[in-house]
Amino acid sequence: MYAIIESCGKQYKVAEGDVVFFEKLDTDEGKKVTFDKVVLVSEEKKVEVGAPYVKGVKVEGKVVEHGKGKKIIVYKYKAKKNYRRTQGHRQPFTKVEITKIVTAKATAAKAEETKTTTTKKASTSKKEKVEA
Repeated sequence: MYAIIESCGKQYKVAEGDVVFFEKLDTDEGKKVTFDKVVLVSEEKKVEVGAPYVKGVKVEGKVVEHGKGKKIIVYKYKAKKNYRRTQGHRQPFTKVEITKIVTAKATAAKAEETKTTTTKKASTSKKEKVEA
């Protein structure tokens, strides 16, 4: 199972357990992060494409660390004018581990499961009251 999500103006293909480098996200290390803008979800042989996003699907991840990428050199030069400028740049990033992809089916099944467990608990508590 994989999904294509949109974040930081780019699209990323992610699967459960992947470690992805995003542009700097405003989240602390160790915190959970949720991506709602899911463009595509592929589950076994079924592919679901959004218009523009797939409804009811989320991708959850955990922020592993923040850092800076490799240094690049920006060099400006104009011929015969003695103009030379050198500048370095390091792009900040956030390393995120994808924990799970939550689909609409999984959300509905979980809601139904909690609904049945609460009704079972309610029915058993009524029986206990009648017996007492």
